[in-house]
Amino acid sequence: MGSAVPRVVVLADSDSRWKWAALVARRLAPKHALDARFLLTSTTPTERQIAEVGVVPDTSKVVTYAEVLDDPAVAEADLLILGTIGGTVLALIHSLGMAWDSAGRRPVVVSGYVGVVYENLVDGLLLRVGSDMVLANSRYDAKRFREVYRGVGADPYTVVEAGLPFLEGDRYDPTAVGRDRPFTVCFAVQPTVPSGLAARAGLLDKLQRHARRHPDREVLLKLRTREGETTTRLERHPYRALFDELPDPPANLKAVDGDMGEVLDRTDLLVTVSSTAAMEAIHRGIPTAILTDYGVREAHGNHFFVGSGALASWAQLDEGLIPRADPAWAAEHGIGQRDPFAAAQARFAELRSRITLPRARPYYTPGNATDYLEALLSRHGLGLSGRPLPNATPASPTAMRKLIQRGAGGLYRVGRSRVAPVIRRLAQG
Repeated sequence: MGSAVPRVVVLADSDSRWKWAALVARRLAPKHALDARFLLTSTTPTERQIAEVGVVPDTSKVVTYAEVLDDPAVAEADLLILGTIGGTVLALIHSLGMAWDSAGRRPVVVSGYVGVVYENLVDGLLLRVGSDMVLANSRYDAKRFREVYRGVGADPYTVVEAGLPFLEGDRYDPTAVGRDRPFTVCFAVQPTVPSGLAARAGLLDKLQRHARRHPDREVLLKLRTREGETTTRLERHPYRALFDELPDPPANLKAVDGDMGEVLDRTDLLVTVSSTAAMEAIHRGIPTAILTDYGVREAHGNHFFVGSGALASWAQLDEGLIPRADPAWAAEHGIGQRDPFAAAQARFAELRSRITLPRARPYYTPGNATDYLEALLSRHGLGLSGRPLPNATPASPTAMRKLIQRGAGGLYRVGRSRVAPVIRRLAQG
């Protein structure tokens, strides 16, 4: 069943998961041809978001869940990387595993996490059981993951220590300040933290205050998307719209978008609540501040940075604090590793050398969790049989609801940014 050219298939459902999966593919199988498959969901990345990663696939298409099951590129690949949410990983392992039962050969299946694992640890890990390799981003994560798998009777050796594949870029050069650029502070936004309108408006106030207090600095608001794009998590009250409504922002405060790595190239202080950008910055030696203004909370994910030396408030930053991460903490959490994918490359080579691989078996089966499994599969338009349900729509009801919400959010933003100012001017006239 194999193809003449060794191939890897990357299946992704959002911009950040495409970035993770595509870069993992290049680490594990750099000489393989790459077929990209983007699931039709409310967060399917745009062509610009796909291109921004810098990995050019040999083939690329948007697919439904049903189309994935019958895609010969998937069945004939040497490696299948699932850059999707946990529920989708389970649905695909269940359904593809059944489809591959009669095949003499199947791909090596890899799953993992796009960034910091700070919530739903057990839930997410059990949904990924059945992967031949579950990549952990650090020693810290690998230890936690294996403990969970041992506790439920899953194979702990499917957990392979690796790292975040986008931790790269030039080391920070502090001598560039004053020579090549002004001291630059970059705030990396997140789609959901903080989530409320008042908190987001207040954060912009803090950015303006910092810019006015330090007129010799350049202050950047780093946006995740451009207008009309979505992210892994849907964003309410987008910063772009709020920034555009600021009546008189200081001249040294700017909103920027595009590749995070390019922005970090000119950053001297990275500020965020808990963005993965913090890991990139710490890896490069860039001073990094994890905000405490909204609390250090599991719900925000910034509890992950306890012990890092990076926790700080905007008030402290206003006073001149420049936090620097603790090297021992960074090493324990997979930052600054010399060759983090060596073990994963060796495991992939060993698995691929086998004549056959065992059936991909998820943790949840009709025998131990019929109700949960059936409900999860149905949300993906699939049945316990591993095949599409009769009359299943191309996008699940959940995806359709999100698409509707996304459209409503766009109308809301248009109303705030374009219609409302006109009405105010007419009222004042």
